[in-house]
Amino acid sequence: MFDEFQKNIGYKFKNERLLEIAFTHSSYANEKQLSRDCNERLEFLGDSVLGVVSADYFFHNLSHLPEGEMTKRRAACVCEKSLFGFAKEIDLGKYILLGKGEERTGGRRRPSILADAFEAVIAAIYLDGGLEEARKFILRFLKKAVNEAPKFKDYKTALQEIIQKNPDEHLTYILVGESGPDHDKRFEVEVHLNSNVIGSGIGGSKKGAEQAAAKKALELMGIKE
Repeated sequence: MFDEFQKNIGYKFKNERLLEIAFTHSSYANEKQLSRDCNERLEFLGDSVLGVVSADYFFHNLSHLPEGEMTKRRAACVCEKSLFGFAKEIDLGKYILLGKGEERTGGRRRPSILADAFEAVIAAIYLDGGLEEARKFILRFLKKAVNEAPKFKDYKTALQEIIQKNPDEHLTYILVGESGPDHDKRFEVEVHLNSNVIGSGIGGSKKGAEQAAAKKALELMGIKE
């Protein structure tokens, strides 16, 4: 399994254990009592590596764009929908280790699971081979996505641009609820302006719920994005 996937991505791991962890969904780890070995921590790191590499690429290759436009276009290229598409390109769903419940309910095709696993693979490559290897892997997808970015409304960025005009105001996104089984999680997030709730949203992922909360806040301000 590992050899096939490594051939698909054009990278050979020195430590294949990192790749195994990147494939391991929390539902499988919980079922097998491997709570420390699911891909969530790698996903966290991969998201940051993706952020640095994509920001660097946009800064050096799209320098003609104003900062706000670069932010919006980059967000479109690295949103869950785009990462889901990248994951499908390398048939990532085929390799993910899932619990029985996730397997039965189509977890291998669920956008949030594949997008998270893609970020975990980025982190695994980064830890195994360093930033340049991770950069090569990311740019394989990012360069194409820059020209084919899907339509995406980045409500969080739009809200931030409005609020940052007043340096004394601060936005915070707070997870206030989580429900449903592992294969169908629902997250509820509030966006706070200083100590005041200005919007709330529900989504199938934390990122999606944050976008929904930001959208609601913009609507309450009378702004339609």
